[in-house]
Amino acid sequence: MGSTKNLQKESMDMLKKTSRTFFIPISFLESSLKKTVGSAYLCMRAIDEIEDHPDLSDKAKIEMLTAVSGLLKQPFDEQTYADLIAPYVDELPDVSIRLGDWLTVCPPEIRGQIQESTALMADGMAKWVEKDWVINDRADLDDYTFYVAGLVGVMLADLWKWHDGTETDQDLAIGFGRGLQAVNMLRNFDEDRERGVSFVPAGWTRDDMFAYAKENLALADAYIKPIKNKRILMFCKVPLALAHKTLKALEDGKEKMTRLEVESVVEDLKEEQNIS
Repeated sequence: MGSTKNLQKESMDMLKKTSRTFFIPISFLESSLKKTVGSAYLCMRAIDEIEDHPDLSDKAKIEMLTAVSGLLKQPFDEQTYADLIAPYVDELPDVSIRLGDWLTVCPPEIRGQIQESTALMADGMAKWVEKDWVINDRADLDDYTFYVAGLVGVMLADLWKWHDGTETDQDLAIGFGRGLQAVNMLRNFDEDRERGVSFVPAGWTRDDMFAYAKENLALADAYIKPIKNKRILMFCKVPLALAHKTLKALEDGKEKMTRLEVESVVEDLKEEQNIS
C-alpha cells in the first residue's frame, strides 16, 4: 500500500480505466468529493467484478461475496480479505484485489456508510448468483436493479449530505439507479438474448422494458430538481441526459449514441450549468 496521496491518484487512474462513462461526470465534482465518490464507486465496482466474472464458479462467487459483506460490516481487515481472495487472485482484476486501498482513500467519517452500502450490495449479488439471475416478474426486476444499481444512488445520496448537507430523496435516488440500469439492459437486450441470458421478466417484451426505463428515469428527473450545488447537479445531469438520449437512439433503431453525440451532450450541459 502506498501513501494516501498516491492511492488517491491511483484510484482516479483506476476509475478512468474501469469506467470512462462514470469518469466523465465525476470529473466535474469539487476535488475532495471527486476523490471520495471515485473511491466509493471503486468499492462497488470491486464486488461487481466478482459477480460478473466469466470464469469463476457460482459457488466461488457466492462464498466470496457473502464473506466480503461480512468483512465490510466491521472495521475492514485487509489481511483477512487477502486470505479470502488468495485462491482466485490470478483471475480477479486489480480493482477487486485492491478493495482495501479504495476504502483507505475514503474519509474515515463517511467510510462506514460506504462499507454499509457495499456490504448490502454484496449480499444482494450473492443472492442473485444463487438464483442464477432468473427474473420472473416486476418484483424480481425491482429487487435485482436495486442491488446492482439503486444502491449506488443510496450511497451517493449519503455522500451529498455528508459533503455539504445536500438533501435528496432516497426512493428517487433508487429510481435513478434503476433507470440507468434499465437503459443498459436495453442496450444489451439482443446481445444478451443471443448468449442465452435475459434480465427481462418472463413474458415481458422490449416495449415493456422501455416503459420500465422511462418510468424510472422520470423519478431521476424528479430527483435532481431540488439539488442546488451546481457541481453535484452536473454530476447527476450528465448520466441522466445520456440515458434519455440513449433510450431515444434505441427507439429510433440505433445501437447506441456516437462518441461525438456524447461529447455534444456534455458540452451543452457545461454551457447550461456555466461550469468548466
